Amino acid sequence: MNYLCLDEYAKAWVFKHQELLIAPQQLAQIKPMTPTRSAVLWSTFISRDKDHPDFFSEDDWLCQAQHWQAQEVFWEQAFEDETAIPEPILSHLDWQDNTTVYFCNSRDEVIETRFDVFKQHWQNFMFLADGSILIGKKRPQVVQFMETGFARLGEQPK
Repeated sequence: MNYLCLDEYAKAWVFKHQELLIAPQQLAQIKPMTPTRSAVLWSTFISRDKDHPDFFSEDDWLCQAQHWQAQEVFWEQAFEDETAIPEPILSHLDWQDNTTVYFCNSRDEVIETRFDVFKQHWQNFMFLADGSILIGKKRPQVVQFMETGFARLGEQPK
């Protein structure tokens, strides 16, 4: 089994928030991975050595400047104004709606969904933003959402 039932996910409340309700058919598309499956994806695409973004070092590609654009995007204002995900983030990603995406919080905590579901309900995901990394299946682009309210736009190493 690769996924947890959403009701078994310790942070499921972010997807059941009364002010940011998600329709049942879209809620079914939000799939927290089991810790074992999360660890495989994290080790493959994020870091083999570090368990959480707080522990990244210069050895990790996520700390290397060549993978990131110089300018960061302030996502928190759009979150508080209850608007769509900021345009610079959408322009950077430029993914089809049916693209499988992974919202990576730590080695043990990765959530799989589709890009259209993420775009529509991105505010729910931002309750988890703590250096969280959004990657797309077979896509080079990456966004890291910092708890400071900023997002870094980059590309994974080839």
